[in-house]
Amino acid sequence: MPRSVVLTAPRIGCYTVEVQHDTLGHFCGVAGIFSRDEINIPEQLFFPLFSLQHRGQESAGIAYRRDGETIVYKDLGMVAQVLGRYLDRDRPSHLGIGHVRYSTHGGNKLENAQPIHVRCNKGEIALAHNGNISNSRRLQAELFDDGSIFQTSSDSELILHLISRSRAPSFTEALVETLDRVEGAFSMVLMHDDSLIAVRDPSGFRPLFVGTANGRTVVASESCALDILNMFEYRELEPGEMIRIDRDGITSTMLPRKLPTRQCIFELIYFARPDSTVFRTSVYSSRKRMGAELARADGRIGDIVIPVPDSGNSAALGYAEESGLPFDLGLTRNHYAGRSFIMPTTGERQMAVRMKLHPIRDIIRGKRVILVDDSLVRGTTAKILVSLMKEAGATEVHLRLSAPEIRWPCFFGIDIPTREELISNSMTPDEIARAIGADSVRFLSIEQLKRCVGEPHRYCVSCFTGRYPFAVPLPGALMEDES
Repeated sequence: MPRSVVLTAPRIGCYTVEVQHDTLGHFCGVAGIFSRDEINIPEQLFFPLFSLQHRGQESAGIAYRRDGETIVYKDLGMVAQVLGRYLDRDRPSHLGIGHVRYSTHGGNKLENAQPIHVRCNKGEIALAHNGNISNSRRLQAELFDDGSIFQTSSDSELILHLISRSRAPSFTEALVETLDRVEGAFSMVLMHDDSLIAVRDPSGFRPLFVGTANGRTVVASESCALDILNMFEYRELEPGEMIRIDRDGITSTMLPRKLPTRQCIFELIYFARPDSTVFRTSVYSSRKRMGAELARADGRIGDIVIPVPDSGNSAALGYAEESGLPFDLGLTRNHYAGRSFIMPTTGERQMAVRMKLHPIRDIIRGKRVILVDDSLVRGTTAKILVSLMKEAGATEVHLRLSAPEIRWPCFFGIDIPTREELISNSMTPDEIARAIGADSVRFLSIEQLKRCVGEPHRYCVSCFTGRYPFAVPLPGALMEDES
């Protein structure tokens, strides 16, 4: 009987101060590799996972096959911290998957780190999941009442329970039956015994790519994760597509359930790396178009365009080009200030922002500043940024957001606060400007946003409109086809 070896990285003692974040939470990133010949799979997974670090900074992990075993190595922390110490020697294998995680569902706990590995009546399975199961509460209640024992608080574990309990005669049939029961976003990679499986949900909320070169097939959440492996011939899985990769090659099938495509618009606004292509669209070019749309609605009201790094960079460039105003990097970013800060005592939120971003006074002094960012959530960080601009000598600060007003939470893989916490539900843009000390605040409209992307009807914009592709447990929310 194959046995599972689970390893975790050694801990480094430090004081960690968690900060309440005023940005949208990244969800997760996944990667998988199948090689015809044995290679150092942990090392090869390190590179695409490092490229996907922006999609999750709370935990990282890999699972791979070696000598009939599934070996799992994961821990809290970033890719270099967790996996860097595991690359001390060659670990030959032909198959492995990896994951970087931000806890959209379930807490930031070691037991929620992925990949998740089980042995059951369908064989040995390891799973790495990007997205959220929107009907997870109902499914978990069914399974719990029927006697299931859960080891994590992650909705990803539901998939493994459903596969195991399926009466279908084969793993593939059990997986298809399971995915027919779950709703929401589930781009994921699985190892089943000695095969690699990749699945994108029928709505296509999250991107997933596959490429083959030099006897290797690689699956990853974004194209940048394949680029780093010098794999430039790849394609995006279609919504509802499932591929199986083994020694016989690649087979592709479509899940039986047909749904309208609903790609997450925030992949283009914020989440994906600017050098990636997702949904057959250049992320960088899309963001520049969003900035240009903002400028067209403004006229010439400032002296200089400054991005909030790094999320506002591309949109600010588009704004500057369209408006004819100079673009400059008036805010410097300390890249060593991550999601938490190593400090002996809890600091105020303002000091946490100052640790991360600092103005360049010579650029800002005496200028009317157009400050460009991707979105506005609670407004607390924006208030501090406006204050930093004015302390540096800005005569006016006009905040521009390359997303519409966020009014509703997401159930498909983004960590958005409750409706009560979203500033756009309690204030108009002019009221927000007064509250944060800006001279004006303007958002990209939904119609402007649609002009920036091809086939706008294929995108999910539920967080702006409150109209969801699936029924969600939220008062006032509607289905897309409801009036």
